[in-house]
Amino acid sequence: MLARATATASATARRAMSTVTEITAKAIVYSSYGDPLDTIACHSYKLPSKPINGKEVLLQTLACPLNPSDINQIQGVYPSRPSLTKELGTIEPSAVCGNEGLFKVLATGSEVSELKAGDWVIPSNVNFGTWRSHALTTSENLTKLPNDGKLSIAEAATITVNPSSAYQMLTLYVDLKPGDWFIQNGGNSQVGRAAIQIGKTLGLKSISVVRDRPDLKELKEELTQLGATHVITEEENSSREFGKTIKQWTEGKPIKLGLNCIGGSNLTNMARKLGKDATLLTYGAMSLKPVSLPTSLFIFKNLTAKGFWVTENIKRIPGSRESTIKELIKLYESGDLAEIKHDEIEVSANEGTEEEFLAAFKKGLVESKKGKQLVVFK
Repeated sequence: MLARATATASATARRAMSTVTEITAKAIVYSSYGDPLDTIACHSYKLPSKPINGKEVLLQTLACPLNPSDINQIQGVYPSRPSLTKELGTIEPSAVCGNEGLFKVLATGSEVSELKAGDWVIPSNVNFGTWRSHALTTSENLTKLPNDGKLSIAEAATITVNPSSAYQMLTLYVDLKPGDWFIQNGGNSQVGRAAIQIGKTLGLKSISVVRDRPDLKELKEELTQLGATHVITEEENSSREFGKTIKQWTEGKPIKLGLNCIGGSNLTNMARKLGKDATLLTYGAMSLKPVSLPTSLFIFKNLTAKGFWVTENIKRIPGSRESTIKELIKLYESGDLAEIKHDEIEVSANEGTEEEFLAAFKKGLVESKKGKQLVVFK
């Protein structure tokens, strides 16, 4: 009787353990390219509650933004895309959406010494697939971030794209010194706001071009408080007469760097304000119009025009991602760089239905035109 009772108790214990040895993870995936609202789906899959391989790390997502590049990947028009596979047990070969996000370590394998439960990490490379509740990966795919209360979840989750782009464009292409000038369009974009603040810490002076709007005065005040030297409208940018005002501001010093995310006539007018031997970096095309530059800028001002892609710099400049993140962390911790403006959409990491999970991300896609959307896992 005792043996039977003991065996029954052991069986019960085993059944109880089996209920907690797996995690039901949810991921937003796509199996074909197209309109994200029509293409994405929620897929549930099982993960072990403890890593199996000695180098594995079990993660829970804390937050992930919805970036334009993520949308472009789903549309199939972004140059860098993850492979479609059946790795997560999907019926059709699929990929998990998202490139940027913050994770918390839940457990580590026996061969992982640099990470422990509770640590914050971000993917070390692109195409990781961040729109998910949990992930199982290996430690070499992760970069540790400080989790000491000085860095917010939003700051950590969005550190690798917008602020990293701004920092690299200001530091890797032109040897700018304190007192030097740069000009940018899209001044109120997330990259533009980061460039204003980072430029201020570097002692740089800036001119930011923004669209005219009813709340222009408030926007100018906001950007000025962030550190913008001057904020001008597209109308002022296109005015030849206003160019004299800019020359007065710069006191004859050349504007050495231009940052372009708009294209079209906005860019053409901005480029005319660049000085001799200046560099123009294009990192976006929000107007969907081509880069159009006067020939005279190349002949008489020796303009250098380049494209910027933070993803390519991971391969082109080894170590640039890590060094950039370290510098940005310092700026966040010192208060010199403000948290990115964003709207939060909450979703449960461990509860809720697939429909609820999918609805949170679709809401983010719909709202993305109004500003940065951050899905936060509770």
